[in-house]
Amino acid sequence: MSEKKLLLVISFLVVLAIFCYGTFSFGINVASAQIPIIENSTGQDSLSLPDLFSKVQKSVVQVTEKDNSNELGSRLGSGFVFDKAGHVITNYHVVGAGSNSELEVSFLDGSVYSADLVGFDEFDDLAVIKVKNIPPDKLVPLSLANSSSLRIGDTVVAIGNPFGLSGSMTVGIVSGLGRLLPSNGNEENPGVGSSFSIPNIIQTDAAINPGNSGGPLINTLGKVIGVNAAIFSNTGVYSGVGFAIPSNTISKVVTSLIQNGSYHHPHIGIIGLSLSPDLSKQVGSNQTKGFLITSITKGSPAQKYGLKAGSITTTIDGRDVNVGGDIILKIDNREVTKIDDILAYLESQKQVGDKVHLTILRDNSIKELDLILGERPSQDKIDSSLNDFSDRIPPQDGDKKNPEDLYDECVSVAGKSFCDFLFKK
Repeated sequence: MSEKKLLLVISFLVVLAIFCYGTFSFGINVASAQIPIIENSTGQDSLSLPDLFSKVQKSVVQVTEKDNSNELGSRLGSGFVFDKAGHVITNYHVVGAGSNSELEVSFLDGSVYSADLVGFDEFDDLAVIKVKNIPPDKLVPLSLANSSSLRIGDTVVAIGNPFGLSGSMTVGIVSGLGRLLPSNGNEENPGVGSSFSIPNIIQTDAAINPGNSGGPLINTLGKVIGVNAAIFSNTGVYSGVGFAIPSNTISKVVTSLIQNGSYHHPHIGIIGLSLSPDLSKQVGSNQTKGFLITSITKGSPAQKYGLKAGSITTTIDGRDVNVGGDIILKIDNREVTKIDDILAYLESQKQVGDKVHLTILRDNSIKELDLILGERPSQDKIDSSLNDFSDRIPPQDGDKKNPEDLYDECVSVAGKSFCDFLFKK
């Protein structure tokens, strides 16, 4: 074969090899494009459900309050180990604050220990108790996750003692965020509800029943995202809607409960209604968003710094409401469309003594006003007339309903264990 022909053959083979390689690579790229990589939405570190239970089972406890003055006997709930010092987090409505109460903490292996009440916050329905005379190796704390990173659809697990059935586990998703739940602060008039509410509540469809209260709602990493507190039900048992106090609230409150025994909530001192187009027409306002102040707590920052409450009484949805007061449009330049916006901002970003800037509408004119936040007073110091708060659950009709009707209404919304405590049953 001549040299010229040999070079031609070699050139042809080189071109053919390049072509085949390019075609092969293109085929791989096309195949890759047609088969997308699907990432696990719960993360690579997520545990299987059996492994998840194994990880946390030593940390979740049953909390028993034995009230010698209560003829109905013991109250049962759940809780979880918070630290190696023996602190356990639960709901305030599980342990109460009675001087006659004896507290016991039961672990899944059957061991039982006495406990002392360290501190409580009735407004966030949280309490910390401390287990006595417990070996250090029995304490397996659970860590708190960042609840602000939750998304609707995230998988969550509730572990507790529903109906006294220890070590029960249910699975669901985050079905709602930013809910508002009435707090546990009106013992002088039980069932009428507090003029305060807990913001940023997590809603879940994980099965929660009486006895789950105080137990952890955890993510698939085994970290606590909330404390189970109440259910929405017409029968007092699970109906697909449960509520949990978020972990970011827990981390903020519990530290103060351990150190001081209490938590001081920032407070403006206003009661009112969230504006809607229909309500705006009824009160004769052109403003369709904001928070209408109907009443102001005596001695509060709202009174001290000159906020104005309504002075004209009208009937809205069958209730007498004072209208004509200031309408809060913004707090620290954050738009206010409902009371949730104010409560969530104060609870997550502010403390007693901080300054806030309010933008209000008064007599159809925009006003700017600064005030210093005070400390939220106990419920018995609030004027009993300041119960006109439309955003609470459930809606209230004042003295038009007898106590049993109010109790039944409470159970249908917040669950039997929560309402048994409010009504001292």
